[in-house]
Amino acid sequence: MQRIQAPHPRYYVGEGKAKELAELVESSEGNLVVFDEELSPAQGKNLEQLLGVRVMDRSELILDIFATRARSSEARMQVELAQLQYLLPRLRRMWSHLSRIRGGIGLRGPGETQLETDRRLIGTRIGDLRRKLKAVAKARAVQRKSREGAFRVSLVGYTNAGKSSLLRALSGSDVLVEDRLFATLDSATRSVDLGSGYEALLTDTVGFIRKLPHHLVASFRSTLEEARDADVLLHVIDASHPEWEEQRAVVLEVLSELELHDREKILVFNKTDRITHEEEAALRDRIRALEPTPAVFVSAHEPDSLERLRETLRARVRARLATVVLRIPVADGEAIASVYREGEVTERLDESMEVALTARLPQTLLGRLRERAGVRIEEVA
Repeated sequence: MQRIQAPHPRYYVGEGKAKELAELVESSEGNLVVFDEELSPAQGKNLEQLLGVRVMDRSELILDIFATRARSSEARMQVELAQLQYLLPRLRRMWSHLSRIRGGIGLRGPGETQLETDRRLIGTRIGDLRRKLKAVAKARAVQRKSREGAFRVSLVGYTNAGKSSLLRALSGSDVLVEDRLFATLDSATRSVDLGSGYEALLTDTVGFIRKLPHHLVASFRSTLEEARDADVLLHVIDASHPEWEEQRAVVLEVLSELELHDREKILVFNKTDRITHEEEAALRDRIRALEPTPAVFVSAHEPDSLERLRETLRARVRARLATVVLRIPVADGEAIASVYREGEVTERLDESMEVALTARLPQTLLGRLRERAGVRIEEVA
């Protein structure tokens, strides 16, 4: 570690520290050096020449982890695009072992020729991947449009905060859950029963991390669009992590970068089964000082604790419903059934020719009912 005012242009760390690092590599017989920062192509090349071993920076390491986690074709394309964009300005370093012939007009060594060929091939592949991902993004937009009438919730949070575990616990569906970084790269949407006749579509998204490479944020933008169209974001935090405040700040920073900072959010502290009652009480006091809205404390492994989250989401659904009085002809059983199925009926009065229902309804159902013959609708203040 070294405290410096600004990165050294040649080695990122100072020259003295770089030489000290070279001695450490030699004495420990190391064959790989990882920097927890992003190195410029020149810094990476200079460090490899000085140290004589492979040098990886933070971005390359995260990209490698993403590559091993990608399962779907979309995730693999997104990771490949990010890797190629990272690799393109660093190609010269990759080919430094090949000769370069200088002196004659038109004379170039095999390294220089291969370098130009690789750049052209990578540029073509990047264009191809962008076209394919654009087509995937269009398909996603069509899927999202078909869900317009539903109450949509997106899970966001630091990697390994337990988002997939929450999705599985709330929906009861078989979702991949693993205790490791970036286990989930593909967004998964499941229907969740909130109780009292309410439902929500809950979407899991890729986890965030401190200093997430900008290539990845750009490549996964189509996946993160799911969060953009959500009615509410569930910001999941690992309650047992000692650095949860820093992780919270990172997630807020990424949301701001995605222009989602002003979206309605619910803070969900997960993994409360791993902390004591005293630690939970201290957490509640701390978050009250940071956030104006109350947080929900749950554990994906304790079903009873999830009822608090369901109730919070039910309240958000109710807040979006319009309270109306409907006068529906007795013979129109389909309209009456749709009100009970998609809304919340608070009062019913059966008359000779009509059924008067006081109910909370979503705007999509209201629109359909307004088009039905014989149905009269009165707004309730």
